[in-house]
Amino acid sequence: MDPLSALRDFTIRGDLDKIIRINDEFRFGNEYTFPCSTKTAYRSKQGNLYTLETLVYCIQNTKIKFTNYLQDALALGIPPVTYIDWKPVKEYLSGKLSSTDSIVFPLPQESQNPNLNYRPDDPMLLDSRIDDSAAADKVNNGNEGVENHVSLIYANERPLKDRESLLECKNRDFYGVLVASTRREEERHKFESQQRKDGLVAKSRLMGTDERGIGYGGDELGYDSAAKPKMHSKGGKIGEGVPIILVPSAFQTLITIYNVKEFLEDGIFIPTDVKAKQMKGPKPECVTVQKKFSTDRNRVMTAYEVRDKPSALKGDDWDRVVAVFVLGKEWQFKDWPFKDHVEIFNKSK
Repeated sequence: MDPLSALRDFTIRGDLDKIIRINDEFRFGNEYTFPCSTKTAYRSKQGNLYTLETLVYCIQNTKIKFTNYLQDALALGIPPVTYIDWKPVKEYLSGKLSSTDSIVFPLPQESQNPNLNYRPDDPMLLDSRIDDSAAADKVNNGNEGVENHVSLIYANERPLKDRESLLECKNRDFYGVLVASTRREEERHKFESQQRKDGLVAKSRLMGTDERGIGYGGDELGYDSAAKPKMHSKGGKIGEGVPIILVPSAFQTLITIYNVKEFLEDGIFIPTDVKAKQMKGPKPECVTVQKKFSTDRNRVMTAYEVRDKPSALKGDDWDRVVAVFVLGKEWQFKDWPFKDHVEIFNKSK
C-alpha cells in the first residue's frame, strides 16, 4: 500500500496513535514502514507533492487553528500544508471526501525509482515487511544509472523553507533597515555638498591672488577691501571694487543674506530660519560669494559682495551694483539713486 492510502486508512480507522516515528521513518503499527521524507500522491495547489511527514503532522493537529499549526510546524522544521490545502487535506484523509483532483497516480518518479511508486493495486511495491538490506539490494540491482541516484537524492530531500515561511520574515527588523538606508542617503548628500565646496576652495587657492584682489593664502576665502580693481557695470560707467548684489532685508523672503551664499555658490537652498539658527553672532552686514566662470581661454573665479542695506551704500558703491533680488514691494526701492524702475533694471540684472 502506498503511504497516502495507508495514512488515510489509519485516520478513518481511528488508529493515528499507532503511527509512530522512529528516527527518519514512520511505523504504521506492525503493517507498514515508510521514510518520513517520502513524497505522497497528494499534490498541493502550488504544484509540489506533499511528503508523508507533512501530511502526518497535519492530520495529527486538526483541532488547532491554522496559524498555530503553521508556527509549530515551522518551529519543528516540518514543511507545512498551505492554507488553501488545509481543509481539503483533512477532509480527504478523514474520509469526508472520497476523492479529489489533487491525488496524482502514478507518481512522477515511479519510472526511475521503483521504491517511490505507490500505486495501491500494484503488488510489486515496496512493503514494510522487506527489511532495509533487502530494499537496498533491490535498488542496487534495479538500475545503477545516474537517473536512479538522482531519484534517491530527491527522495531524501527536505525543504527548509517555503513561500509562506519566507513571507513571515521572522527575526527581521525592517524599521532598522529603513533608518540605516535613510542615514546613508543623508550622509551621501552632505558628502557631495562638501566636495563641491572643497573643489571651489582648492581651485581658488591654485589660482593665487587674482586681479580683483581676492586673497587665497589664508584659511578662509575673503575679500581684501584695500584692493580696488576695475570692472564694468552693465549699461553704465566703470565702477571701482568688487561687484555688489542686493537682497531684500525682509526675513520672510526666500533669498536673504543668511542663505544667499549656499544658493549662489552651490545651488543649495536652505530656509532662512534654519540658516539663521546655524549662524553664530549678529546678522552679517556683508557676505562674500564666489562664482566660477569660463572664458574663451581659461576659467576664472569672480567674487561678489552681497548686501541687504541699500541705505549704507555710498555714491560710488552704487556703480558696483550688478544684480538685485526683487521682493516685489515698492518700498524696497525707496531712496535709491535712480529716477525709476527702468533705469534700475537697465543697470542691474
